[in-house]
Amino acid sequence: MSEHNGKVMNRPGPAEVEFRSVAKLYGAVRAVDDLSFTIEPGTLVTLLGPSGCGKTTTLRLIAGLEIPTRGQIIIGGRDVTRVSASERDVTMVFQSYALFPHMSVFDNVAYGPTVMGLPKPEVRELVSEKLQLVGLSGLERRSPAELSGGQQQRVAIARAIVLEPQVLLFDEPLSNLDAKLRRRVREEIRDLQRKLNLTVAYVTHDQEEALAVSDRIILMDNGHIAQSGTPVELYDHPANSFVADFIGDTNLLDGELVAERGDRALVRLGAFAFELPRRGAAAGPVKLAIRPEAITLHAAKPDGLAFAGRILRMSYGGSNLEYTVETTLGELFVIDHAKTQPFAKGEEAWISFAEHRVSIVPT
Repeated sequence: MSEHNGKVMNRPGPAEVEFRSVAKLYGAVRAVDDLSFTIEPGTLVTLLGPSGCGKTTTLRLIAGLEIPTRGQIIIGGRDVTRVSASERDVTMVFQSYALFPHMSVFDNVAYGPTVMGLPKPEVRELVSEKLQLVGLSGLERRSPAELSGGQQQRVAIARAIVLEPQVLLFDEPLSNLDAKLRRRVREEIRDLQRKLNLTVAYVTHDQEEALAVSDRIILMDNGHIAQSGTPVELYDHPANSFVADFIGDTNLLDGELVAERGDRALVRLGAFAFELPRRGAAAGPVKLAIRPEAITLHAAKPDGLAFAGRILRMSYGGSNLEYTVETTLGELFVIDHAKTQPFAKGEEAWISFAEHRVSIVPT
């Protein structure tokens, strides 16, 4: 709440974003087609997918930088389908940061409230508060050129949140940062989103990033929604082969559904039998997604069911060992976090499965 021209200004709270059968065409090309989804107020939802899937177009439609060919966009209960970007209470953090190079850190962050005509004392208060939030207090007078990439990213975030918009958009915000810094900044973004109770739409092609920061993920494929749900739902219960393959690493194997048991089913994979959620599958051939961490390698035949394989490749991943194993079921990708007994290329290993990371993939 603030004073502006003698009046009290109430900042609106986080807004719901709703797409109703939204399509965007560029000539004959359908960038997005018949998108319907809701971003709940105060949540962080990631638009995830490969290049060209339509996620950035969707973000630009929320921002008002693109106008849909058909359908409706509702923000905070207001139909903004034909409303310009400047008339929406939405801000975006761009991949390039888009900072003003001739302005100081303070002036970059102060730009929005200054243009709005807020009194200077209030501008100073707002800017100081947000710079403190992003850990940049004391750097107000520096120019962007004097900052590291991570610091520049924080300036861009502070500038975007200074007026606490109804909706905050991130377009591949971490792509210019190195791996270690990406992890730290994504945690800071998530903390800020929760602290300020912001509605955030976040675009990335990095599935690990999406799993780490999101309340919900909308995975897109060729302009459509392949699956929408929590990170756990997409990882453990992929809706189709595309989702299973895109979200994390997975082994897609041919199994046989031998008995339907209500909403569960008995599935055979070679000598193994699993009772799994049926997910609409009928008796007969089915695809199974088996996560690499669901597979255990043994130097000697263990008690219980196991079958033999041969190590084709081994690589050291720091916190884990990664193997490609030749088996009668096909090649398997295995991640071993225990690293108890490394296997060498060409060695024989015995293989067993943990049922909790095996799922039927609907066709």
